[in-house]
Amino acid sequence: MSPGGGCPWTSRRGWRRPSRPTATATGGPIRPSRARGRAAQRAAAVRGVSGTRERRPGGRCGGASGRARDLVQAKSPMCGIAGIVSDRPMDLQDGILQEVSRRLLHRGPDDQGALRYRRGALWKGRGLGEGPFEVFLLHHRLSIIDLAETGWQPMSTPDDRYHIVFNGEIYNYVELRRELERAGFRFVSTSDTEVLLAACRHWRDRVFERLTGMYAFVLLDTVERSLLLARDPFGIKPLYFARVPLGFAFASEIPPLLALPGLRRRVCPERLYTYLRYGHTDYGDATLYDGIRQLPAACVLRLSLDAPHEAAISRYWRPSLRGVSRLEPREAAERFRDLFLDSVRIHMRSDVPVGSALSGGLDSSAVVMSMRRLGGSSLRIRAFSYIADDPRYDEERWVDCVVRDSGAVVHKLRIRPEEVRDDLDRLIRAQAEPFVSTSMYAQYRVFQLARACGIKVMLDGQGADEVLCGYPQHLAARLAGLVFRGRALELLAYLQSVHRLRGSWDILWKSGQFLIPPAFQGPFRRAIGEPLEPDWMDGAWFRARGVAPAPLRAYHARDPLRHEMASALVETTLPMLLRFEDRNSMTHSIESRVPFLTTRLVEFLLGLPDDYLIGRDGTTKLIFRRAMRGILPRPIAERKDKIGFATPQARWLRHLLSRVRDQVRDLLPCFREVPLRALLRDEAALDRHSLVLWRILNAHLWARAFNVSFN
Repeated sequence: MSPGGGCPWTSRRGWRRPSRPTATATGGPIRPSRARGRAAQRAAAVRGVSGTRERRPGGRCGGASGRARDLVQAKSPMCGIAGIVSDRPMDLQDGILQEVSRRLLHRGPDDQGALRYRRGALWKGRGLGEGPFEVFLLHHRLSIIDLAETGWQPMSTPDDRYHIVFNGEIYNYVELRRELERAGFRFVSTSDTEVLLAACRHWRDRVFERLTGMYAFVLLDTVERSLLLARDPFGIKPLYFARVPLGFAFASEIPPLLALPGLRRRVCPERLYTYLRYGHTDYGDATLYDGIRQLPAACVLRLSLDAPHEAAISRYWRPSLRGVSRLEPREAAERFRDLFLDSVRIHMRSDVPVGSALSGGLDSSAVVMSMRRLGGSSLRIRAFSYIADDPRYDEERWVDCVVRDSGAVVHKLRIRPEEVRDDLDRLIRAQAEPFVSTSMYAQYRVFQLARACGIKVMLDGQGADEVLCGYPQHLAARLAGLVFRGRALELLAYLQSVHRLRGSWDILWKSGQFLIPPAFQGPFRRAIGEPLEPDWMDGAWFRARGVAPAPLRAYHARDPLRHEMASALVETTLPMLLRFEDRNSMTHSIESRVPFLTTRLVEFLLGLPDDYLIGRDGTTKLIFRRAMRGILPRPIAERKDKIGFATPQARWLRHLLSRVRDQVRDLLPCFREVPLRALLRDEAALDRHSLVLWRILNAHLWARAFNVSFN
């Protein structure tokens, strides 16, 4: 129906006039959807877009007893959200909204809800509704608990002022609920969505400093006629947006946005250059699709319904680099242990069995052993492990060590090269943007195995390397810090220790990005003969599109280790790893939780002296190793090597590159044909250049899968 035409809204089936909202109203119960309470809406929305009858609440999918029962109290679903805001009442063809919904279905296959709003009228139900709207909100639900009526979304306040769609988990919702009840709020459910909605109403802009969790949510205020989009401090849960001819659109993933009319599938040259040259994605708010952006972590976006093409983004939290803790090493280790165990405890809140991705490394092993410590002997832990068939990457003995000490039930996964070939297109479509290596396929398969075993919630160690200084660049930053502080004797001892480490020359080279000021880094790289880009990249193609070659990171910081930690958290490493994990888990309808990423834990670690994090002998994650004494098996705590889901990528590539070797002329226009042909045919280069070859292959297959234009 055209805007403004046809029947008045209040006579359209399911539409109603909202209650009279008041700007000063507080307290009272938060009302979930009325969809199931009204016969007309039940009749209108008995089927979702998939054509299957709605699923009724069923029995619990497992449980716990004794000490473990205290850990399983979360009442939140994971989900996918999407929406559209128009500056005038409009309607969309049913097929468009159905396609948007279909592309979110894997994130929430258990239930669906939608809301249509315009000034003076409101519709909510389990279908997609009909009739012109200014705001359309969509929610797909993955049930982590029983499908209770009271947890249904979109959720509203009693006066119809606020409406929310929420993806994620508020881990401290129990504590927040008690505080809100003391302030006069009453609750009708055990849902953390209801608590979040009340918290937003009560604390408004100060709400974010009180939340512990992973979340992306959208809040509609019908009094101020505004929309707020928010994302958790680390960007664990995704949220994308785009300006389209019909207004402003957002979604949990990129493919639903691509279903909207008028959005061109055109590559972003800057992001493509960063990916091909350095192997990084999710750097900043841009994506590889021109015109589609992601809301950065720890940010909110506000827009007015009367001017949806104008949006303001602000940051509510950033990693603090102030001061250094004066705690003694023993006290610091005890404090870290308390913070970490508390984080694992609240991340274990669930009414379904909780599993864990176990690589056998320090981080995932600590998660599993902490689950055992907190849950007691009655807690059944199921671990899922990828076992490489290459002895260089095989961590099975470490996995077995953790399983033996924790009593976990382990499910092991081995992968054949032909499986990678057969699944690659599905993985590329699941990610929707290129990714860094075939390790993402191992992770994809681990989540697939967990879902086949009936697991809906997984804990893992993502984020630990960033906050505990587990990467070579942290060792380089520590070295640069000793230079800046003039600690000559300590520097000499540290250099001797680093020299004995694997990849020592790379560590020394990386330290140059901290020691050489940015203005001199370009001339320095040219002086040593480093090219602007490899010969297989067409630099002229990028420069014609305004891309200026520059190193990914270039700083001259007096506190390089802390700056590198903060950079890895919000810019370089963590954002892309969290994106990979979210898509791989949600593709299989699994909620993945990361207990290393809470603001309390991160702020504490950022305030520690350098030698609490990296020892004078180059031992990484030093405070973590000390804190986990008595919890981790000793052989794990003393591991110095780092593997982490590494795959025999070169061998897998031999099975994959045949797809492009004979199509070099048809590859992307940003490649140079002759050097690329030579690189692809050089079998000896597979081991040496496997990461580069993977990026070439991945970029080509991604562009073809999503029909991305390079013009």
